[in-house]
Amino acid sequence: MSEDTGLRNEEFFMSKYKGKRVLIVGFGISGVAAAKYLVKQGAKVTVTDQKQKNELSEHVDACVDLKLEYELGKHNPKTFETAELIVVSPGVPLNIKPLEEARAKSIPITSEVELAVAAIKEPIVAVTGTNGKTTTTKVIGEMFQADGKKAFVGGNIGKPLLDYVLDDQKADVVVAELSSFQLELLDKLTPAVAVFTNIEEDHLDRYGDMQTYIQAKKRLLKACNRNSFVVLNYDNANVAAFEQENQGKLIWFTKKNPISVAGNFAEEFCGTYWDAGKKAAVSKVTGREEVYDLSKFRLFGEHNKENLLAAMSAARAMGVSQKAIQTVIENFKGVPHRLEFIRRKDGVYFFNDSKGTNVMSVQRSLAAFNSNPIILIAGGKDKGSDFAPLVDLVKKKCKILILLGEAKEKINRAIGDYAETYLVGTFEEAVLLGYQKSRSGDIILLSPGCASYDMFRNFEERGDYFKKLVSQL
Repeated sequence: MSEDTGLRNEEFFMSKYKGKRVLIVGFGISGVAAAKYLVKQGAKVTVTDQKQKNELSEHVDACVDLKLEYELGKHNPKTFETAELIVVSPGVPLNIKPLEEARAKSIPITSEVELAVAAIKEPIVAVTGTNGKTTTTKVIGEMFQADGKKAFVGGNIGKPLLDYVLDDQKADVVVAELSSFQLELLDKLTPAVAVFTNIEEDHLDRYGDMQTYIQAKKRLLKACNRNSFVVLNYDNANVAAFEQENQGKLIWFTKKNPISVAGNFAEEFCGTYWDAGKKAAVSKVTGREEVYDLSKFRLFGEHNKENLLAAMSAARAMGVSQKAIQTVIENFKGVPHRLEFIRRKDGVYFFNDSKGTNVMSVQRSLAAFNSNPIILIAGGKDKGSDFAPLVDLVKKKCKILILLGEAKEKINRAIGDYAETYLVGTFEEAVLLGYQKSRSGDIILLSPGCASYDMFRNFEERGDYFKKLVSQL
């Protein structure tokens, strides 16, 4: 087999998938990528989704030139039973009845990510966590690029990993953001670096309890071997506990100075930490102390300190130069929909944090601001979250709460007594009301703490609509 990447291994993959009956379950972005890939390999592909064709028109149109069979609006159990391979999209729970019955019949079940990593030969830097995945992934990619190395950045962010294979690209490294949903069927990946930003309560509507959610994240840890670098957040208890099962080369990141930490942690420390006194980051990933100037770091909030430290640790472990890392520290402007500054109007500051889809994310966003009164717009589709942990920050930071979406009543019961609170029906009402109630110096912050699927296709669409409404004020 050729050592070239992706579709250059044509003979191998044609023999693997040619003529096979493959069922793709869920026709979102990753489902489209899987369909294109498998058809090119000669597979007989059927797509099934509970949504109707008109709801999937964008994705159907993207595959208009492909020979696909569609079963939309519902799942047909017989199609699952007769498939030779089932590819499940991340948004589809693995416990739906047709999949359970297929599993009982020993029909192979895989994912778009698994198809991709089987074809990718370049080193993969995999990033997971509850919050901070996207920023950390982006920063790592920028650091490679600044060092003159071509990096493909994708996965749960931007392009699916199979796009890298389909486009027959050649990069030096693949930087992949991986959600817990994408990790559930992980089997073939052995990452060069695995980064765990943090693990907090999220997706309990899918997992039922925290332990099951943590186990999904831990699949990336179990994929590592003794040659993998494993980057762990020392300040997050759920992630720090992974040290006990780690088989790779451990690298810590922390906002604490290891010298002040009890025990022999300081002597053994391998990683990157934040030196608040010097406004610097200190890295000991290579075994010697390297100091990076943070005076020009543009992102604010404690969570972005963690994201930067995680990215620095991963990049330095992969040999990215100090100069390139320093360049990105000084120039990185952040990612859309994550505490994204939109505009200042009449002294009022508007921030779009549509990617804040869980309670911890809202906590981090509120904590990022110091003294300015905050008008918080929150709500959407509940993921089984407990909103009570927001109480203290709402008391201290929030002037007004504006709640909307399916979860607005639940959020109101949890935190509505701790600020002036309004329940509204639309985003138009939320933005206009927030602006009418604001005064110069106030911050109007969209940080929903919920998924977007009750009103929008995804958090990007929600954030873009919020920005549009704010721009029209």
